[in-house]
Amino acid sequence: MVKNKKAKGSGSERELFHMLWESSWACVRIAGSGSTSKPAPDLLAGNSNRKIAIECKALKGEKQYFEKKEIEELLEFSKIFGAEAWVGVRFDHLGWRFLLAENLVKTKGENFVASFDFLEKNGMKFEELIGKFKQERLI
Repeated sequence: MVKNKKAKGSGSERELFHMLWESSWACVRIAGSGSTSKPAPDLLAGNSNRKIAIECKALKGEKQYFEKKEIEELLEFSKIFGAEAWVGVRFDHLGWRFLLAENLVKTKGENFVASFDFLEKNGMKFEELIGKFKQERLI
């Protein structure tokens, strides 16, 4: 049975929600994020040291596009709330990759794109995001 896109996204958000709680981060899922007139991320998480707002995507392919408005709203919410603005992309069979929203690559049409290769090189895995370890990167 093939899940529809919305169900796949919701399932991935719930997966990340539980991963954060299991790593001693408090986390809430924002109902209706993306469908209200006010900016709201998919997830809001934090511990005693950090607060992060995450826009989540799940996909089969190797590239994720973000609408300009979606990223602008994530950045606006994060600024008002005092949280770091992150995008989290769950690639089938490859897991989660995270990138600060401000580091996304702009497309010609003023939207944004994040490929698996770009996120693998410039982003973070879950354990890095939560501060469990920091990966050494070769330049």
